[in-house]
Amino acid sequence: MKKYKFILATLITLFTISYLVKAQTIVKEASIKVSGEVTTPLDLKLADLNQFTQTEVTRKDKDGKDHTYSGVILSTILQKAGVTLGKDLRGKNLTKYVQVEATDGYQVVFALAELDKDFTDRIIILADKIDGKPLLPADGPFRIIVQDEKKPARCIKQVTAIKIQFAK
Repeated sequence: MKKYKFILATLITLFTISYLVKAQTIVKEASIKVSGEVTTPLDLKLADLNQFTQTEVTRKDKDGKDHTYSGVILSTILQKAGVTLGKDLRGKNLTKYVQVEATDGYQVVFALAELDKDFTDRIIILADKIDGKPLLPADGPFRIIVQDEKKPARCIKQVTAIKIQFAK
């Protein structure tokens, strides 16, 4: 009986190690495509995001517990892609919006002005960490976190794409 318990424990350990290695590989290979009304389309991997200045945002979860998310301010990524922001965000450009997509097809929308520091003090980040650790696979590897929004509906998980478009 001890022999079977040892074999079972060994198999569970090997399976867990294999799963963790595979999960780390998936996270390293995961990327976010930034496209649409941009001058420089981007395909950002985790290593690329780590080159940006990191920002922390505190947000409550469903149970009311505070968590600290860290990542890159979304407008900084958009700026890198050449999206119209700042003094040029006026007139027709104010009809642009940002559509964020997740692996399961869930989508959320932000008016471009909601992300521009010339229009708002609200911080919206593309997070890759929670409380100093990588996001759980069910939430990440990338997640939008909207600071101080009453409902978490636009804190979209498993982000894969960010598209900038004109409203019609």
